Amino acid sequence: MYLPAQFKSDDQVHARTLMREHPFASLISLDDAGAPYVTHLPLHHEERSNQLVLLGHCARGNPHWRYLQTRPQALVTFMGPHAYLSPKVYPDLARVPTWNYLAVHCTVQATLIEGPDAKDKLLKSLIADHEPAYAEQWRSLGSEFAQKMLSGIVGFELRVSDMQIKLKLNQHRPESHAAMKRAYAAGDDDARALALWMDRLALGSAT
Repeated sequence: MYLPAQFKSDDQVHARTLMREHPFASLISLDDAGAPYVTHLPLHHEERSNQLVLLGHCARGNPHWRYLQTRPQALVTFMGPHAYLSPKVYPDLARVPTWNYLAVHCTVQATLIEGPDAKDKLLKSLIADHEPAYAEQWRSLGSEFAQKMLSGIVGFELRVSDMQIKLKLNQHRPESHAAMKRAYAAGDDDARALALWMDRLALGSAT
């Protein structure tokens, strides 16, 4: 992605926080015709021997898993909070609007997960991320139902080989930070989340 120096981050803690708080990602591969193919899905992430690994699955009817099998390199994008920025935050009038946002792009190498036990473990990781109490219900549904559900999906392990982190919060315009933070703090959920990220990055923290 386009990554100007003022918005580029190498902070892995920020990246993992963003991925944990916004786990609904876009998995992008090339289809058999060479065109981009996108699946939107939640991903679980974990560390293995100092390498970040993303785990997810798609429906067996979705051809994406076949594209991953044939062409294992893919791109995963995580989009964090984003919001419009009015030029009213600047002390002068010769300004234009912009849009602030946070994003992480991961280049990955995919390996399919086909075994029922491995897929069950993958699902339990996702359940633990989003609704731990559902684990008991999943176990109570019985092996026949579970096997039917598991046969309908293909899991995959995505090993991250490269990562780009973009935190676009008007870092290069410090004169706007105080007003921008007030505007975002009074806005919708995304805007308020950006105000919190301004605190994490110490932008406008002295006001």
